[in-house]
Amino acid sequence: MSYPYPIIAREGWPHVATVAAAALATGWIAGWWWSIPLWLAAVFVVQFFRDPPREIPGTERTVVSPADGRIVAVERTQDPYLNRDARKVSVFMNVFNVHANRSPVAGEVKGCWYSAGSFINAALDKASRENERNALWLRTTGGADVTCVQIAGLIARRILCYAKAGDRLARGQRFGFIRFGSRLDVYLPLEATVKVELGQKVYSGATVVAEL
Repeated sequence: MSYPYPIIAREGWPHVATVAAAALATGWIAGWWWSIPLWLAAVFVVQFFRDPPREIPGTERTVVSPADGRIVAVERTQDPYLNRDARKVSVFMNVFNVHANRSPVAGEVKGCWYSAGSFINAALDKASRENERNALWLRTTGGADVTCVQIAGLIARRILCYAKAGDRLARGQRFGFIRFGSRLDVYLPLEATVKVELGQKVYSGATVVAEL
């Protein structure tokens, strides 16, 4: 589960190399003016797959954002994975956000569930129920259960999750990646105190979203 955090996420290396090679080849064969659109595409791919290191705040009771993006839901609802009442905090990632996903809490992965589904706009609430998704059930050292759900979006077609049942994750540890616009839902115990509000910008591993 360790990862050295280069400037560009490892998931993006083949994409960056492919677009850069196409731009170089086009410039060499047809002229550099013709390669400009491909270089612009390369810049977009590089910014999409950037993966900056983060300073992780708080204590073992702190819940950090699992993704960069904007808060689109803070509500009391039903956790469909642990069949309990819970507080849900949802983060929507657009194509300009960092798409590496980090564990919201420190704890053991007690379960993992993948569900096939649609690819509707991840900013919509029904994406939590209808889109392709992958859920992790995390139990903290203090015994709190937290569910973190990666949800594919309108353009996203690939959810990557490197954690499995039995793994232990540190708070803010990188565990997955979603390509191109998506959503992360975090289901917390009812006694959790939410620290974010609708519309707020958050940063993966660096923004405190709740206290357990």
